[in-house]
Amino acid sequence: MASSALIDKLEADIEIKASAEQLSMLDHFLLFLSLHLLLATQETNYAFLEGKARTGKDTVEAIDPDKNSITFRKLEAEILREYKTIVYTIQASPKSEGSGSVVHLTLEYEKLHHGIGHPQALLQFLLDVSKDIGAYLTQPSKV
Repeated sequence: MASSALIDKLEADIEIKASAEQLSMLDHFLLFLSLHLLLATQETNYAFLEGKARTGKDTVEAIDPDKNSITFRKLEAEILREYKTIVYTIQASPKSEGSGSVVHLTLEYEKLHHGIGHPQALLQFLLDVSKDIGAYLTQPSKV
C-alpha cells in the first residue's frame, strides 16, 4: 500500500482572453489540446518537452459541461517512470470582472518513491497549452 506522503496535488490558475463558453466547446478544446500534445513529439519551445514527456498517451476520464471541466489521465509517458499515476483536470470559469476566463488546473499524482519531486514542469506545460488555446480562440477570424 502506498504511503499517503507519496500522493499529492498541485493547483494553479491562469487568466486567458477566451471566455469559459469558448473553452467549453469541447470539440475545439480537445482538438487543440491534442494538437499541442502531438507537437510534443516535435521540436517546440516548451521547456517541459526537453525533459521527460516527449511522447505519451492521455485519455479523457470525465467531461463535465456544467462545470466547464475536462479530466485526463496519463496512460503512457516517460514521466510515468517516476509517477504511478497522473490525473489532471482543466476547468474554465468566467472572470469575476471583465471579459475572459480563469483556467484552473489541478494535477493529482502519486510518486513511486520519496526521492521524486513535484511535476512542476508538467503543470507549467499545461498552463502554457491553456494560454495558447485561449489565444487561438480569440484570434480575429481569418476567413
